[in-house]
Amino acid sequence: MKIRKIIIIAATLIFAGCATYSGLNYDSLFGKPHVQERRTYTNATQAEFFDKEVKPIIDNRCVVCHACYDAPCQLKLSSVEGIDRGSSKELIYQGTRLVSAKPHRLFEDAQTTQEWRAFGFSPVLNERSQTPPANIEAGLIARMLIQKEMYPQPKQTQLEGFDFSIDREQVCPTIEEYDHYLEEYPTWGMPYGMPNLNTYEYTTLINWLQHGAKMPEQEPISELESKHIQQYEIFLNNDSLKSQLTARYIYEHLFLSHLYFPGLKSGTPKFFTLIRSETPPGQSVKRIATRRPYDEPNVTRVFYRLIPVRATIVDKTHMPFSLSEQRLTNWKKWFIDSEYSVNKLPSYSADVAANPMTAFTDLPVNARFRFMLDNAQNTINAYIKGPVCRGQLALNVINDRFWVFFLDPDKSDLPEVNEFYRSQADNLKLPAELESNTLPITSWLSYSRQQARYLEAKSAFINQWFKNGKHLTTDILWKGDGNNPNAALTVFRHFDSASVVQGLVGKPPKTAWILDYALIERIHYLLVAGFDVYGNFGHQLMTRMFMDFLRLEGESNFISMLPKDIRHKEQSSWYQNQSIQLSDFLQRNVKPFNQPTQIQYHTDDPKTELYAMLRGQLSPILTDRYQIKQTGLSAKNEERLKTIDDIQGKGLRYLPQIIILMVTSDSGKSQLFTLLHNNAHINISSLFDEASNRDPDHDTLTLVRGVIGSYPAAFLDIKERDIEQFTNMLHNIRSETDYIDLLDKFGVRRSSERFWSFSDQVHQWYKNSFPIEFGLLDYNRFENR
Repeated sequence: MKIRKIIIIAATLIFAGCATYSGLNYDSLFGKPHVQERRTYTNATQAEFFDKEVKPIIDNRCVVCHACYDAPCQLKLSSVEGIDRGSSKELIYQGTRLVSAKPHRLFEDAQTTQEWRAFGFSPVLNERSQTPPANIEAGLIARMLIQKEMYPQPKQTQLEGFDFSIDREQVCPTIEEYDHYLEEYPTWGMPYGMPNLNTYEYTTLINWLQHGAKMPEQEPISELESKHIQQYEIFLNNDSLKSQLTARYIYEHLFLSHLYFPGLKSGTPKFFTLIRSETPPGQSVKRIATRRPYDEPNVTRVFYRLIPVRATIVDKTHMPFSLSEQRLTNWKKWFIDSEYSVNKLPSYSADVAANPMTAFTDLPVNARFRFMLDNAQNTINAYIKGPVCRGQLALNVINDRFWVFFLDPDKSDLPEVNEFYRSQADNLKLPAELESNTLPITSWLSYSRQQARYLEAKSAFINQWFKNGKHLTTDILWKGDGNNPNAALTVFRHFDSASVVQGLVGKPPKTAWILDYALIERIHYLLVAGFDVYGNFGHQLMTRMFMDFLRLEGESNFISMLPKDIRHKEQSSWYQNQSIQLSDFLQRNVKPFNQPTQIQYHTDDPKTELYAMLRGQLSPILTDRYQIKQTGLSAKNEERLKTIDDIQGKGLRYLPQIIILMVTSDSGKSQLFTLLHNNAHINISSLFDEASNRDPDHDTLTLVRGVIGSYPAAFLDIKERDIEQFTNMLHNIRSETDYIDLLDKFGVRRSSERFWSFSDQVHQWYKNSFPIEFGLLDYNRFENR
């Protein structure tokens, strides 16, 4: 096999002509570059070759590092359009920019490859003479694939000469700069820092590239899908003002979601996105591209259209949302059939559109709250999987694991509550009103005072409503109407990424949130609708700082369920060594609500009691999907795995955030697990010095069945007979050497020849087990240890 591979590489180089010469004059050899037409009919032989042979290789070997906003060099290989667009030297995640950047969103900010060239994107496919030699010689992907074969992955346990840090300085050569790149970084062929492709994968890609890298046109929508799309587009584009306002609200909450129609076919469904268009249903879509979903569309009438997702589904951006018959029925009941009137549509000016409490004041609060709770995991997921998710600064505002509960929308559906929200519209403004260029300090002072006014008004209102403890029981919390698993969620933070899942996963956490309507809505407009990943440093910093207020508010709602005399003490324990400003804020936030709870406590640990009560009351809707049960392993070994959640202490600091485990039972059945490292903090109120707030003595682990997290940092391959040894080693980690010993025994490192086959096993298990939720994992954070 190795001899055959050498022959293939040699033949490729000879066929290419001058591939090893430096300083080539590509224009004189192959003509001047110009954008090529690479689309071919979906039923053509070349299209079939791409779909069946080429695309699976690109997805499983390339897209796992090149997708979404943080793709190296902005090279998104997850779609035909992304491959043709190419790469850029410009960074999207640039936290120090003083002025907002021009957006570069695929499918939105440019529609043709030529427009992307005007944006400064460079081709990675040959755009000169379309001959086999030129397609290899003047094609960047081809050259980097050949480079990897010429300089294979070093046979080292820990690779040397590579930079795998998430904020590494990126080298993004054009084809004209490639020879210098090859000379400087000979081992940096593609896949970068991963094992070589096998002979079949390599020859398939080279064959495709030699013949012009033809790719199919977009697959047509089926007749049944068209029928469902028509049904929803009719609903979203009704002429009444009530319908137009409803559609605007729905769009501004679902614009990031991957929508699908359940039951059309088995396996993975086709996904769609909801967009704004200048054209109504029945006409070709003409997309309205703006920074934010509520920005001025500059058209007389906005139409809302469903279009197919044209990229490979990747876990880190995948938020599946079912467009079922029941969902449409609910929307009609909540928004259209309710008794209220809309006399005028809100403007798109920033001072109105950026504040949902102003823009949608005519929509019933209960309808809005119901809409957000109906798929609360998706609502919270948008905070997590939207562009804000990338980067430690954006996420060090939350703890590493906490539970989320919600007020019951029916119990808060009162005229007094609705009127209170209306009266507080000015105090509920959000930093997004300042758009993408913000001065953070002066803005923070203004919004701090505004939030204080709101909290004081809220305290006065609820002190009166819950006077003498009236109504203040766990009954005020949403129980999912007895059948909705979104009533309880668990959020995990993985340093600079995060995950949210249904259910109460793991042991009772240090903190929890209870979200009311105003809070969940403001978080959405702060972190999702109003956040601009291309915004300046001030905008991004202000978003982070304001989220402090909202987190504290959610925590305070939870604290209010505890006995009156321990509320401030409990919340203050979450913020040790806090600043004077935060201490004052906590006093102001908690003390004014001084009504007792009607919940009966019987121990000196009421928080644990409260968690137990909530778990019991929510038990009908709690999922056991992530529990260590029915794994195919023996009961004894399941119990051994469960002890992993008991591990605590500073020895865990040597473990990465996310580890994927494949355990093969004695019967030969494979079960996937995720091991999550929960970093403890004395407080999370510091913007820039998270390390000084770490509390490694209280670090813990959570082991779950299945997949949680998009960015695995390590793979472990374990046989059932080795579970006892594995758990013992994990319990006894005290040093970096101990963790390396664990990897030596069970790890599948990025340097391993087994890496790709193991990766395929993981993805196949995930896809077979959860076809709707499945998305390719991302290896940009995979460690080199």
